[in-house]
Amino acid sequence: MASTLFIGNILTLDEKAPRAGAVLVDGERITAIGTEQELRAVLPGDTAIVELGDRVLMPGLIEPHGHPLESAVLLSENVVDIRPVIVRDPEVIFDRIRTAIASQPEGAMVNGWDPLLQLGLVDPTLASLDELAGDVPLLILHNSGHSAFFNTAAAHLAGISRETPDPPGASYARDAAGNLSGVARETAAIMTVAGPFLSRGYADFGRLLAAELQRANAAGVTTLCEMSWNPAQAPLVAAARESHELTARLRFYEMSHPGGTSATPRHNGDDIVAQVGIKTWADGSPWVGNIATSFPYLTNATTAAMGLEPDHRGAANFSQAQLTEISRGYAAQGWQLACHAHGDLAIDSVLNAWESVIAELGLTDHRFRLEHVGAITAEQCARAASLGVTVSVFVDHIHYWGDVLVDGLFGEPGKRWADAQSAVAAGVRTTFHNDGTVTPLEPFRNMAVAMTRRSNTGRRLDGAEGVSLNDALKAHTVNAAWQLQAEDQIGSIEVGKFADLIIVDRDPHAIDAELLANTQVLSTYFAGALVYQRG
Repeated sequence: MASTLFIGNILTLDEKAPRAGAVLVDGERITAIGTEQELRAVLPGDTAIVELGDRVLMPGLIEPHGHPLESAVLLSENVVDIRPVIVRDPEVIFDRIRTAIASQPEGAMVNGWDPLLQLGLVDPTLASLDELAGDVPLLILHNSGHSAFFNTAAAHLAGISRETPDPPGASYARDAAGNLSGVARETAAIMTVAGPFLSRGYADFGRLLAAELQRANAAGVTTLCEMSWNPAQAPLVAAARESHELTARLRFYEMSHPGGTSATPRHNGDDIVAQVGIKTWADGSPWVGNIATSFPYLTNATTAAMGLEPDHRGAANFSQAQLTEISRGYAAQGWQLACHAHGDLAIDSVLNAWESVIAELGLTDHRFRLEHVGAITAEQCARAASLGVTVSVFVDHIHYWGDVLVDGLFGEPGKRWADAQSAVAAGVRTTFHNDGTVTPLEPFRNMAVAMTRRSNTGRRLDGAEGVSLNDALKAHTVNAAWQLQAEDQIGSIEVGKFADLIIVDRDPHAIDAELLANTQVLSTYFAGALVYQRG
């Protein structure tokens, strides 16, 4: 691979030398950083030169909590996309569903149902879906990824019935007589129903994954984390690598099981693909009412439409003893743990479990990760810091659901949702993410929202402070690399690291925070190779 010299405005994210005038790439790695004059003096003869002009070179961005394998299928032609970022009108949504039923007699899968943003939608029942689809299997995934609606034909296709037991940490909703009522709650149940639908994309998975990584490259992302990894998918990924060149690094967190351990060796994979941790879900999604909080949901028309009783409080997926047992089993194998926890009670439960396990096993550089942390408090951030626990905050909730969080769901607690600054102030290495298809992959918007705390209507959620620009940039670069245990390979522009780089149209330090969200990625380089060029 030929050498490339980048000359101009370079933002390194290396605290020792945050700016540079020139960077030399030789093959896959960065080999020199300095001034233009210094590096021109040592150029190999065949070096390509990129003059940045008014553009800026930065490290490739990192999505530390995504679902690229799942997104590859959900964003393909095999699934009907009704996410609220695509369509809001219920009539249009049902037109798309009916078209899919008519054109896919083997079964129609729909993704993105969200009545909180698609006003006028009413959650379907088993009877209504049976009437709508008849003998055609129909599955509708909630945009949160924490519930799904299915008809009788889809239940038959998945092999579930009233006799099917609920999976650990998940459930199938049932009527008073014990019959399935057409709702799957939480990952294990949803994956069971969705399995036959998702498998249709596996025949052409290499192409679908390559397309998903190209979408990531267009957003400036060169490393993605898969937070719902099933090791049974390893042959799929291996085949995809044989048929298509991967244009981003993939880091996997295997889905946990009570009493389980991982059959994957702790040290595995390579610089492109590797499993690095274990994922557990302590609670669910605020949008479907199943997060474990000390405060109630509001009692109003919004929560009534969600089917919530007055003063509803969600519940955890596991007891304290179960969560501690899960954590202990995998941590004893040396795995990094990551746990989805939105509600403050769920966060307490996770910290309780981890405090016990960390002390019992004498762990030091464990980097356990709290994920999403919508209702985290400043006190919990301080406790996390004292335990060596890190957080990844779903700040984009503020942009899309900020008004709903305050007016529709929680009132005052909603104003401090996704409090990234309290984590930063406590000394916690903090990152941001977009969580697969739940929100678009938009790291620059994440940074802007974490700084301004403004929703898409301009409303500021003023129960917490915004982060600084420097901390916002670190959240998708050096901090994310550290969370993924790859800080010596990626995340900043330093000699010896992989040349995962992006060129953007503006200097983050020269614009207002609101304009950061509109940053355009012009070029993306992966291991020194140009993999995306805008236009």
